[in-house]
Amino acid sequence: MKEVVLKKFEELYGDTQGVNVYFAPGRVNLIGEHTDYNGGHVFPCALTIGTYVAVRKRADRKLNFYSMNFENLGITESSLDDLTPSEEAGWTNYPKGVMWAFAGRGMVMDCGLDMVLNGNIPNGSGLSSSASLEVVTGYILKDLYGFDVTNVDLAKIGQYSENNFNGMNCGIMDQFASAMGKKDHAIFLDTANLSYEYAPLVLDGAKIIVTNSNVKHSLVNSAYNERRSECEKALNELQIVLNIKGLGDLSEEEFEANKDAIKDEVRVRRAKHAVYENQRTIRAVEALKNNDLKLFGELMNASHVSLRDDYEVSCEEIDVLVEEAWKVDGVIGSRITGGGFGGCTVSIVRDEAVETFKERVGAAYLERVGKTADFYVVEIGDGPRRLV
Repeated sequence: MKEVVLKKFEELYGDTQGVNVYFAPGRVNLIGEHTDYNGGHVFPCALTIGTYVAVRKRADRKLNFYSMNFENLGITESSLDDLTPSEEAGWTNYPKGVMWAFAGRGMVMDCGLDMVLNGNIPNGSGLSSSASLEVVTGYILKDLYGFDVTNVDLAKIGQYSENNFNGMNCGIMDQFASAMGKKDHAIFLDTANLSYEYAPLVLDGAKIIVTNSNVKHSLVNSAYNERRSECEKALNELQIVLNIKGLGDLSEEEFEANKDAIKDEVRVRRAKHAVYENQRTIRAVEALKNNDLKLFGELMNASHVSLRDDYEVSCEEIDVLVEEAWKVDGVIGSRITGGGFGGCTVSIVRDEAVETFKERVGAAYLERVGKTADFYVVEIGDGPRRLV
């Protein structure tokens, strides 16, 4: 991939003198979905797939963006004097948003850039291609311009830019997982205070398989923002009777004892998911520490049921993938991962069942949905870095 982006850079901009290449990973979340903006725990890990960028400083204030994933768009031209979001800017709103957020913190670029990007995260898969792009942009700015920021800062800036420049009210999990990834470890993150620990992901005799439904429903952004709003309203209602900062502060028992304070049945279900999913995540990490993969898998399965029924962010295609996974002997657990309404599932599958899993789930998905699923046996990788 490094050579691929360098070759394209030379083709577009004439030569590769003074060009650097950077990488930031995508992520998969093992458990803890839609808890990050509710002050709960998440348990993601960085992948070895992600976003590669070849980049070189310019002598002027011009910005040139080119994505090998959207070659039909050609070079998108902009400037440091035009760091404003627009529909016409398309995918370039993500790197521009990070530049805008850096500038808002007093870290102002003194010259423009030529960029060539190539990502090997499937588009629309829910494996955080946008967070990967935000984090790699931030890492480029840190490295090329000497800005004094930590990788945790890069995660915060990426989330801030996505919230305030791109209008997507995401939590911090995706950017944090990309910025703080560690090979063969998942990150147990408390989003209420950003305290975290690395948990070794030693799945003896099992593999993590990401299954891409190859479906992404258009309502994902609007519905995501709607879910966040519903949780915020539920929290406000609970705060009338409880001294809490977020839904993640509650145990299941405390929630059940006070849920009548929420005056809408839909909001009760949204809040229930946030509370119960947070507790599931805490228990799942403990199970992993105790080498109890069986319990970890049961909690993954329960997570999917909650996301399907209480949070209502699944869809027919994803439910088929999960239902068919549950039927296969050797599947320890399977659930939707990511924002929802399409994208991917994540499954933990015993080594001896991996090929059977792909064959049976793939065939059943084609038969029931009429679409082809893609399977990735994923590896857990490190965070952002300069390659050249």
